[in-house]
Amino acid sequence: MKLATLKSDGRDGTLVVVNRALTKAVKAENIALTLQAALDNWVVISPKLTKLAEELEAGKAKDSFALDVAQLHSPLPRAYQWADGSAYVNHVELVRKSRGVEMPESFWTDPLMYQGGSDSFLGPREDIVLGDEAWGIDFEAEVAVITDDVPMGVTAEQAKKHIQLVMLVNDVSLRNLAMAELQKGFGFFQCKPASSFSPIALTPDELGKAWDGGKLHLPLITHYNGQLFGKPNAGIDMVFDFPTLIAHAAKSRELEAGTIVGSGTVSNKDRSVGSSCIVEKRLLEKMEHGEIKTPFMHFGDTVKIEMLDEKGASLFGAIEQKVTKSGNKL
Repeated sequence: MKLATLKSDGRDGTLVVVNRALTKAVKAENIALTLQAALDNWVVISPKLTKLAEELEAGKAKDSFALDVAQLHSPLPRAYQWADGSAYVNHVELVRKSRGVEMPESFWTDPLMYQGGSDSFLGPREDIVLGDEAWGIDFEAEVAVITDDVPMGVTAEQAKKHIQLVMLVNDVSLRNLAMAELQKGFGFFQCKPASSFSPIALTPDELGKAWDGGKLHLPLITHYNGQLFGKPNAGIDMVFDFPTLIAHAAKSRELEAGTIVGSGTVSNKDRSVGSSCIVEKRLLEKMEHGEIKTPFMHFGDTVKIEMLDEKGASLFGAIEQKVTKSGNKL
């Protein structure tokens, strides 16, 4: 089934079930008011949502309406936890080269992960509002999963059953702020503003053979200012699958229902498929041509991130955003 969150008076919106064509929806408030409420009692709530999804698909759902993606939040407008991994070690290696830092061999066996800000996410059609182009504005196209309650010490094999939903991410990064923060040795903060997620979160069964229980084997397509920027396959060169990332996050803590775990920037060793972020392309330009040609984002620039099934239909809907300047006095 496919789920989304309709903007409403409350901060957490109203849960809706969406049809496979992404054209119609029906409110699920009589089952669960919000997606977080559904996840809190997923074993009981998910069968009821599945039944509603079947009714919607069959044209039998009462009070269904035409879906307007502009009226949607990210599936979880805020979350108890947002933990972003870096499963594509090829990307990690390239980014560290851009900072003149060698990559330890342990990065191939021990996942990187940071805890991002989850108190507020951007909607899939909301502007990325920032204060200064000099911060080095970059997009990062990723895949993410949402879990139910995960016990501490879970194994990767056990973690598979805790993956309940899948969605896409634009994990915005401010590259020129990152260096100073990392040199402090205390991790990301200012260089990681609010992330945004795809309009739709779907259950893994909706992905068919493309989902193998831990990886999503489809191209993640990014357009930058209307031009194709990259289409790396999310299932290729993913060193750490989602169950492994979840087990890593749960080594010393429980993960509460509604935890979002990200893959990190999708990246393939095959350079012909392009990139999922600007910094990677900049480094490749420097390596291949001796100079950087692609600047970071300017105010007015746009990014579109989506994933299509084998028939060319959008699975999650598209993240479509513009970078704009903050009106706040800084």
